[in-house]
Amino acid sequence: MAANFWQGQKVRLRSIAPEDWAIFYDWNTDTEVAQYSSAVPFPTSTEAFKKWAAEAAMAGPKNDTFRWVIENLDGGLVGMIHTHNCIARWGTFQYGVAIQREHWRKGYAAEAILLVLGYYFRELRYQKATVDIYAFNEASLRLHERLGFKHEGRLRRMIYTDGAYHDKLILGMTAEEFEGSQKQAKNKKS
Repeated sequence: MAANFWQGQKVRLRSIAPEDWAIFYDWNTDTEVAQYSSAVPFPTSTEAFKKWAAEAAMAGPKNDTFRWVIENLDGGLVGMIHTHNCIARWGTFQYGVAIQREHWRKGYAAEAILLVLGYYFRELRYQKATVDIYAFNEASLRLHERLGFKHEGRLRRMIYTDGAYHDKLILGMTAEEFEGSQKQAKNKKS
């Protein structure tokens, strides 16, 4: 069987399918996950989620911006990862990742991030990725540090949620740092 670039040891990345609407609808009600990702949303109807999933399923990448479903190798949806602010001329992009609570700390986010970084660095010739992490999201901060991201900045009081203002941390990784970390990981396995 041929290798699939979008599959690792734990996860597979794929585009959104129309039938995914129900899972996203359920995920939308988890307040803590929403706070880690952006903000607690207003309630949304099932019809709105059906429409969103149908439109997302038909959308291709636009200026290298894309949204993937993260599924485990059994086909269960565990989260999402999306790229944004992709500026090919500068070779920079950002991404965000969200894993649902029941799948936290199983290595799914790390592998999904590495798949996306590998694609953008090795296939699309981007040279740098950055990620914004809210200061209260210590698990995401530790994950990105383990992956080799460097602290690049702190913007004070950039998000308001759960009755308080929080800082936003900016972490980055260059293509060369990615290759170095991948080489190091490979050597550890040998």
